[in-house]
Amino acid sequence: MSKKQKNISNSIQPVLTVLGLLAIWQLASSLALVPEFMLPSPIQVIQAFISDFNLLMFHSKITLFEALLGLLSGVSLGVLTAIVMDRFTKVKKSIYPLLILTQTVPTVAIAPLLTIWFGYGILPKVVLITITIFFPVSVGMLNGFMSIDPDEINLLRSMGASHKQIFWHIKLPASLGNFFASLRIAVTYAVVGAVISEWLGGFEGLGVYMTRVRKSYHFDKMFAVIFLISIISLLLMAVVNVLEKICMPWQKQENI
Repeated sequence: MSKKQKNISNSIQPVLTVLGLLAIWQLASSLALVPEFMLPSPIQVIQAFISDFNLLMFHSKITLFEALLGLLSGVSLGVLTAIVMDRFTKVKKSIYPLLILTQTVPTVAIAPLLTIWFGYGILPKVVLITITIFFPVSVGMLNGFMSIDPDEINLLRSMGASHKQIFWHIKLPASLGNFFASLRIAVTYAVVGAVISEWLGGFEGLGVYMTRVRKSYHFDKMFAVIFLISIISLLLMAVVNVLEKICMPWQKQENI
């Protein structure tokens, strides 16, 4: 019973914190501590969200589609790269420094080049998302492979296990925790990457909508988009949590 109460308390505390911040925000807006055109109140943001709901849903479908495509390609490429680097030491020594180097280039600096090379369609957005999430997924999986006790691998080898059997029975299950941890980061990067790429070129999507309302000084609608992006990211993270419980049932048993 105490564990159940603890779980309920852990769920309520973040909600209370958010409600408290919203109350402070509303109070600051009501007292005009910040000009209304710079910081609209939460009520104004909700009204803007409701008034432009259909338009927001249309643009969110475009952004979500781009994010999912980039997520699928980035995760697939990252996992494949981690497997290859784990299997071949020379490949790891050659590729790993390049992975680190890719993180030194700002995403905002890459987006205009991709737009010039691939146009204003969906391709440059998917490429940018793939580049953004490729690093955390590949490094997360590789760290999972490297965290395995060498004695376990040596034991299977002494029993005549092949590389495929070692990977399937030891390395893959042991690396799932790292994979899902990096996947949580990847889903948020995917949505943010899609929005950033839409800022710099495109005709539809939340980033395009955000640019339009910013130019017309509708900051209440800008905040509505920000909240919508946060909600989408939280929903995607919830999906990842469900997938983790399905793929790692033993973790739930350990927590009991």
